[in-house]
This record gives sequence, C-alpha cells and structure tokens, in this order.
Amino acid sequence: MFAAVYMSKAERVIQDWMLPGAIVLGIGSYLIYLAVPALRPVGPVLHAVASEGQRWVIALLLFFQFVKISPHDFRLHRWHIVALLFQELSFLAVAAVVWFLPAGNLRILLECAMLCLVCPTASAAGVITDKLGGSLAGTVSYVMLSNVAATFFIPMVIPLVRPSADLGFWAYVGHIALRVFPVLILPGVVAWIIRYTTHRLQRLMMRLSRYAFYIWGVGLTLAMVLATRALVLSGLSWGAVAMIVLVSLAACAVQFFFGKQTGASAQERISAGQSLGQKNTGFLIWLGYHYMTPVTAIAGGLYAIWQNLFNSWQLYRAGRKS
Repeated sequence: MFAAVYMSKAERVIQDWMLPGAIVLGIGSYLIYLAVPALRPVGPVLHAVASEGQRWVIALLLFFQFVKISPHDFRLHRWHIVALLFQELSFLAVAAVVWFLPAGNLRILLECAMLCLVCPTASAAGVITDKLGGSLAGTVSYVMLSNVAATFFIPMVIPLVRPSADLGFWAYVGHIALRVFPVLILPGVVAWIIRYTTHRLQRLMMRLSRYAFYIWGVGLTLAMVLATRALVLSGLSWGAVAMIVLVSLAACAVQFFFGKQTGASAQERISAGQSLGQKNTGFLIWLGYHYMTPVTAIAGGLYAIWQNLFNSWQLYRAGRKS
C-alpha cells in the first residue's frame, strides 16, 4: 500500500515537471554541443536526428490516440468551425497587413505572428486534452481539420508576402502535404487496422497509450534542440529577440483564450483551448526556414516554450484538484 502511494506521488511529480524539464534539457543539449568543439563534426547528423526523430514522435503520439478512438467518434462540432474560422481569418488579416509593409523589423514580427496563427494543431494536443478531461475524439478531429486547412491556405498566401519563394500553388501543396500527411494519416490507418483485426494487440496498445505523455516529453526535447539552433544561427540582437518573444507569447495567449471561449461545456472548453492554442511547432520551424525567413523560425521555438509552460500549469492544477 505504501509503495503504491509512493509511486503515485512520484509519478505526479514527474508529470508536473516533465514539460519544463524537457524544455531545459533540449536547450541545454544544444548549448553543450556548442561548447564542446569535438562535437562539431557530427552537427549535421544530430540536426537530422532531431528533425526526423520529432516526426516519428508525432506519428507515434497520433497512433496511440487513434488506437483509443473509433472512426465513428469523429464528429464535426460547432467549436470546430468557430476555431478554424478564427485561425484562418486572423492569419489572412495579418498577411494582408504584411503585404503592404516594406522590408523591416515590423514586417518580420508580423510574419512571425502569421506563422503562429496558421500553424496546425500539435499531435500532442490530444494527450494533454485527455489528461485534462476534454474530448480526445474532438481534439483529434480538429488536428485533422487544421492540418488540411493549413495545407491549402499556406500555399495561397505565402507567395503573396514572399514572392521570391513562389513555387506555384500545387508545388507548395505537394511539399506541405508530404511533410504533414505521412505523420497524420498513416498512424490512423495502422491503428484502425489493428482495432478491427487484432483485438488483443489493440488492448495492449491501449494500455501502453498511458505512456504517450512521456513520449511527448521526448518530442518536446527534440523541438527545443531545433529551436535553440534556429535562435543561435539567426544572429539577431537581443532587442529583436525580445520583440519576437512578445509576439509569440501574445499569439499563444490569444489562441488559448479564444479557444476556451468557444466551447459550450467544460469539456468543450478544454478541447477547443488545446486545439487552437497547442501548435505543431516543429512544423512552424520548418515552415519558417523553408518558405519565409530563418528568423521567423525562432517564433516556433518560443511558442513551444509558452504553450508547454501553460500546459504544465494546467496539469499541475488539474492534479491538485483530483
């Protein structure tokens, strides 16, 4: 009895501090790499491992979420429409302002805001939603919706604000789809094949799904390695970094707040808040590097810090209430 209570308390402490710990570990790992000259030759390999490793973590997280829900659980809710309209219309509004601005710091800051707004929902949103008592099926449904919307909205808008990056609409769609859909569709297909063909394996996977939260800790560590790398290589002044800090923090706060206001019930408020506020920051960093400017990729790393500090606080408060 005593051992069980002790293990329960230890697990709660780990869950309370895992996300901040992953942030510190990711940042610290890259700083150690910079401080040890002997590690420099393996830099490209480490970057590839962090980048591709994060994609595998995203796919695994989605797999464990799909295992727990049936295709029949997917329904379109009112809050899905409201959140998606807010996400895409706010992105279009900021892009319209950027289109009229000359090159400069203000334009870069608004481009950072654009990416924070249009970035699709993170696969880990369902993990946090489930722990907070929200609807897993509702959140995973929005993950699918926001990723599909981003695949088509981004190619329509990015060439207008960054004409030099214009590859043509369908080339953009293809590039983004290849980045998004393998880790979005394949986990669902595999999970539902298991669900309807091998019930014993499905039950085992459902038991293992309780470890999805810890898998997200690994993904967050890798995301912070990439974010720290983006910040170091940007060469920005501390003043410019401070402004991007404020923009990413404001974007995070507004989206969590608006999402929580769209739900009609306590469960929907949790689901909508996580769906709109919790972003796939790895995709945001990739998007900034490839289609905007490397500077905008920094917003993704900073957004990852804000959303996970807020998630840690939510989990801490929920744990104390229970």
